[in-house]
Amino acid sequence: MVTDRTLNVLFLCTGNSARSILAESILNAVSKGRFTAHSAGSHPAGKVNPFVREWIEKQGLPADGLRSKSWDEFAAPGAPKLDFVITVCDNAAGEVCPVWPGQPMTAHWGIEDPVAVEGGEEAVRHAVSMAALMLNRRIALFTSLPLDKLDALSLQHELSAIGKLGNKGE
Repeated sequence: MVTDRTLNVLFLCTGNSARSILAESILNAVSKGRFTAHSAGSHPAGKVNPFVREWIEKQGLPADGLRSKSWDEFAAPGAPKLDFVITVCDNAAGEVCPVWPGQPMTAHWGIEDPVAVEGGEEAVRHAVSMAALMLNRRIALFTSLPLDKLDALSLQHELSAIGKLGNKGE
């Protein structure tokens, strides 16, 4: 894996309003220039969920430029060369994705939709915090991988294993 340049990571979700936005903001905050995170959706909602934006701002994470956008932007000419594409919702993982230039490494890190919980605003805020906590753990593991020492098969195995952490009480 090439590590002498900034690696591009695309987080995908259906609506690109919550989980993928959280992942983009978290990775950009902790990557120390090793990664540039992007996010997109197969059917973008058109705006960042207000509870997600609230959480990001309370954490002091980068919020400038966060927007809900189509994954087609990243398959178009002139788009950044993607090194990793990570789905964070089960619906996006099951969809036929565009062809990504450069054949990026892919993984699925399913997270339950925090804004779909019932029980009012406090329940949604709590669910957003829990989703962010899980993404934070997974991103910490991802950024600690010795990319310069792993072959493609080993790296693919590690990315997949990260996506299984914390699922359903594990």
